[in-house]
Amino acid sequence: MSTTTLNSATAANVVPLKQDASVIALVGMAHAISHFSQLLLAPLFPWLKEAFNASYAELGFLMSIFFVVSCAAQTASGFVVDKFGPRPVLFGGLALLGTAALGFSASTSYGMLACFSVLAGMGNGVFHPVDYTLMNRKISAPRLGHAYSVHSITGNLGWALAPAMLVPLAHAYSWRVALACAGALAFIVLAVLIVNRDKLMLPKLVVAAKSAGSGAAPDAGNFDFLKIPAIWMCFAFFLFYAMALSVIQAFAPEAARQLHDMPLALVASCLTIYMVAAACAMVLGGFLAADPARCEKVVGVGVGLAACVALVLAFAPVPGLMVPVLFGVMGFATGIAGPSRDMLVKRSTPENSSGRVYGVVYSGLDIGQAIAPLFFGTLMDHQNYQGVLLGLAVVQGVLIVSAFNVRRARRTVLAAA
Repeated sequence: MSTTTLNSATAANVVPLKQDASVIALVGMAHAISHFSQLLLAPLFPWLKEAFNASYAELGFLMSIFFVVSCAAQTASGFVVDKFGPRPVLFGGLALLGTAALGFSASTSYGMLACFSVLAGMGNGVFHPVDYTLMNRKISAPRLGHAYSVHSITGNLGWALAPAMLVPLAHAYSWRVALACAGALAFIVLAVLIVNRDKLMLPKLVVAAKSAGSGAAPDAGNFDFLKIPAIWMCFAFFLFYAMALSVIQAFAPEAARQLHDMPLALVASCLTIYMVAAACAMVLGGFLAADPARCEKVVGVGVGLAACVALVLAFAPVPGLMVPVLFGVMGFATGIAGPSRDMLVKRSTPENSSGRVYGVVYSGLDIGQAIAPLFFGTLMDHQNYQGVLLGLAVVQGVLIVSAFNVRRARRTVLAAA
């Protein structure tokens, strides 16, 4: 690596653990609110359906609005992050999410819910460009893998918190009170980050003429990074990753129940066990990601094991009580690959384009989550439950190919340099 390139994430002198830990904690807290906001409405659909006389299709369309807007905002916010820095963008995103939640709580028509879904999508779209710019620039290299693992874990915790918080509040008080409390939570986290804003300030970045370590040449213009093949390979990887996650969250547990005569009471536990196992595995994955050279292999092994489990669920006779256990195995295998997944993007990113790259690459997540329900929902409607699980395995197999395509594209750049 060139000695003229100084970056806090790659500097020779490791910063104190307390400094790294504080940044990781603050970024993780914000990321949890991002995932929390993705499930603001879904757990409350039974209440909203009655309050607004809306169908489930109409309520589901609110989620489509959210993710389409989030995709556009994610791409655009990456450029804003690179120009103005991640801190003001992060504060703005949290403020938008808090305002949207309060707006949901005060809505009196379906149209108002749709408008605030747009606002929530705009807020949600800023987090990946912001978070990864902060981590890549402020976390010391030996701890970067652990930072990625904590980031993924806090996202899972945000998903878990939403129904755990909103549903009891809706039962005890009302759906309006539940959403108002969600808005208050977002503003509380915003206040914590503002108090600790000095820890989120970035140092000035000095960029060398060539970034040999990442396999990507620094770009001179705002859109030059789009010429890097590895960026588009990363985008494809995250699109298929989101498709797999969407299937697991929405359809795979019910498909497995239909195929293996699993008790209805265990359906919800499949997703819970998957998420908990994935979160635990991400801790181990952080250690494996400490060596960036093996990140594609870690992703290949982890996702490959998850695909094997999906095939077992699709074709093997499995006792119903064992189905949640297999979901746990699939979650653990996927979780191990999580931090290495993020390292794929880090190794392909020019040092002066972090926000833009992560904005484009992670917009694949939103697109994948918008596409998957259309195809796999149709399979469910036709009672093709085996096809759902087989399709999940195929998507996971494509993930493995995508990961190694990222490495191939990056090496091509290095060979040509």
